[in-house]
Amino acid sequence: MNIFITYLWKDPQLFFAVTIVVIFSVCCHEFMHAWVALKNGDPTAAENGHLTFNPFKQMGIMSLILLALVGLAWGAVPVNRANLKSKSAAVMVAISGPLTNLVLSQLFILLCFAVALAGIDNRFAISMLVYGSALNLLLTLLNLMPIPGLDGWNVITELFPKLLTGSSETVKGSYFMLIVLFFVFFNRIFDFCQAVAISELYFLASLVN
Repeated sequence: MNIFITYLWKDPQLFFAVTIVVIFSVCCHEFMHAWVALKNGDPTAAENGHLTFNPFKQMGIMSLILLALVGLAWGAVPVNRANLKSKSAAVMVAISGPLTNLVLSQLFILLCFAVALAGIDNRFAISMLVYGSALNLLLTLLNLMPIPGLDGWNVITELFPKLLTGSSETVKGSYFMLIVLFFVFFNRIFDFCQAVAISELYFLASLVN
């Protein structure tokens, strides 16, 4: 298994393409959290400068360093639940990030289809657009997991607030197992996301044949 940073000299085109896709996707995710929060009464993220696509603000230097080294990245924006207008507003803020990644997944596929339809024979560009779609689908699934710190947890606890009081070893063990299972089966999950992206591409191609 190659450490991500090794692609910088083995395949620099791939390294920079993947890095740009990841940074763009994470920044879009965090921007939407900040924007939806602002529209629903909480200016905390906006006042802290998160209505931006600047990766140094949305992700931070440590996230960017780990992205370059091992391909792992994250982002975060501050949200003050007390400022939000309602429970549904809190759910909207939490779900806006994953939904953004889902939309990006579809946009990457549509762009890939447009490139192929235009007769542009660039296999690298097409493969990277498929990768972008798969990555964003992966981010959607990951962020929807009901694990503390992820958007799915915020959605679940808004809808079922009693879960916040859960402190048993069984509950904590369940969260831990979800994390372990995700990373154990990471490659299979990503392969599934790629398969979905490729299937969508073939479906679009079938509509014009």
